[in-house]
Amino acid sequence: MKTAFLIAATAMVAVALAVLLLPLLRQGRRDGRPRGVFAVALLIALVLPLGTGALYLLVGTPAALNGVTAATTAPISMQQALTELRAHLKQQPDDLQGWMLLAQTSSALRQPAEARDAFDQVLRLAPNDAEAMVGWAENDSMMRDDHLIEGRALDLLKRAVQLHPDSQRGLWLLGISDFQRGAYREAAATWRLLQPQLAPGSNVAKAVAEQIAVADARAGGAPADASSAAAAATPQGAALQVQVTLAPALKDKLAPGDALFVYARAPDGPPMPLAVARLDPAQLPTTVTLSDAMAMTPAYRLSSVQRVFVGARISHSGQPVAQPGDLEGDAGVVAVDSKTPVRISIDKVH
Repeated sequence: MKTAFLIAATAMVAVALAVLLLPLLRQGRRDGRPRGVFAVALLIALVLPLGTGALYLLVGTPAALNGVTAATTAPISMQQALTELRAHLKQQPDDLQGWMLLAQTSSALRQPAEARDAFDQVLRLAPNDAEAMVGWAENDSMMRDDHLIEGRALDLLKRAVQLHPDSQRGLWLLGISDFQRGAYREAAATWRLLQPQLAPGSNVAKAVAEQIAVADARAGGAPADASSAAAAATPQGAALQVQVTLAPALKDKLAPGDALFVYARAPDGPPMPLAVARLDPAQLPTTVTLSDAMAMTPAYRLSSVQRVFVGARISHSGQPVAQPGDLEGDAGVVAVDSKTPVRISIDKVH
């Protein structure tokens, strides 16, 4: 490539000189000027561009003449990019856009701990960033076994919705928090604020309508319309009936304030449950139905998988995260479409 370039450049210079200098040479001879003057001019005209080319080859970047090849720049992986971003943020801890990028990327990669910490940094720099508030709350719930939305997460969601009443994720999660606390009327009211923003007939709109119908039914009120009433009367999506008992040998380990969690999660997926119920252990033995109505998001429900791991835990702390001394049991992996009641005996100490 370099040789071809030099030949072409020399030819172009020669043609240009022929066009420009030969007429001058003829005119000079008619005017009686000596040939030596034009010889020097010709020499300078040739040496200057060729000398420039030689100097370029010596100290320039002649490899550029060959074009840029794919081998000169190796593709960077996502992990390399994240490593560089983290290093950058250590040097520039006040880079708001950098923290937001890390938070959103970590959230998409299902790394809730890092995502929540990054959203925390965004809120440090921009305390009224509604997107960061919602992101913090969502990832905080994903870090918990039962994904309850309470405490700071709930406070942030309320602030986010106040700042941006059209925040779809904010309204959805706020309704879930109401539902989890048994505030079914509030949950239905919150989700009704979300409905006008959804595309009519979309899967998300249908899922929200189902959740509203369930909340209305649990609140003891009439659903908004006939279609919602039908949804409330006939459970939508998948449902598993779970029968939970406590082994006699562990009954003396119950204590006031204990909480019973019954849950189903994807066997090979993230720890976030597809459905979870919180009960009073004093109700044991008991039967609970885990259904799509207990999902954290419309896209991540019992009906989104074919098989689930079903378990139960009595938490002495009242929190869903397993701790030493908690009482546990499970039924292993079962089919979501199973019509046979799933039986769990809580017979182990964590």
